[in-house]
Amino acid sequence: MENNYEEYASVFKALSDVTRLKIVKMLESGEMCACKILDGFHITQPTLSYHMKILTECGLVTGVRNGAWMRYTLNYEKLEQIKAFWDTFG
Repeated sequence: MENNYEEYASVFKALSDVTRLKIVKMLESGEMCACKILDGFHITQPTLSYHMKILTECGLVTGVRNGAWMRYTLNYEKLEQIKAFWDTFG
């Protein structure tokens, strides 16, 4: 992601939403099924899908289909890239 500001911007935009920020925090504990993520919020399944689409499209989260549900994990490589970028402002 070196010098790709559009890619960095998409990540920061994804993290600018409270719900998505909470989802990222939830995923710190490990892989989670969409149904478990949904249990932590008062939102509908389509709304969760919208948020997860944004998080997966920017690369912060990866998703794997498991039957009718998706299982999500944090992309720690991407998080390290973002941290390294952010540290350049230090």
